[in-house]
Amino acid sequence: MRQRFVIDTTALTDVEIRKIEGYESLCSSINEILNLIADARLTLDISCYIPYPTIYNEVVDFIKRYECEKDVLVKVDTWLVKKTPNRYEVKIPAAIFFEYIDHMREKINKGRRVAEEAIWEASIVSRKLKDVSREEVQDEIGKVVGKFREKYRTTLRHGILDSAPDIDVLLLAKELEAGVVASDLGIKRWAEKMGLRFVEAHKFPRLLKEYLKHAGGSE
Repeated sequence: MRQRFVIDTTALTDVEIRKIEGYESLCSSINEILNLIADARLTLDISCYIPYPTIYNEVVDFIKRYECEKDVLVKVDTWLVKKTPNRYEVKIPAAIFFEYIDHMREKINKGRRVAEEAIWEASIVSRKLKDVSREEVQDEIGKVVGKFREKYRTTLRHGILDSAPDIDVLLLAKELEAGVVASDLGIKRWAEKMGLRFVEAHKFPRLLKEYLKHAGGSE
């Protein structure tokens, strides 16, 4: 069966890829991965899809923000198949939605408890600061707010689908019966729930190299 992959933005930008593969920068990481994708396409007829316009725009924004060479963008347009998922035709079991709602309700309740803890902590801190300047009060309360933001973000966002691009990756993979390549834990969790093959972003370059090595292509 012909291999297909749908890639998330993290398949090209994940920091772990650079550490493992020794790529010097984000631009070189994107460039080298696209070279591998090109070799895999020409040698093994492996196709890598990118949801359009959501994930495609994210990747283009990264390339422009980090001022990568123009060739990198050309490779994106050449070797990644841009496709908009058919959001009206892709069928997802109702059980997935029920589970997602339960999961989100649990996350929201945890977020509420984090907020309550922060309110109590801010109240205690403010009582101790009755005879200090406004700036000192703001500084101390600011520390509580900063801690709350970080804890709230970790509690609420860990393992959930929190953006339209995330959903597009899963819908397109379901439509094409393709594997998903990402480092996002939310995408990973729900890809597995939907019965989709999942490849960790940092393992994807090695996977392509292994395929190419056994096919007699370049590494």
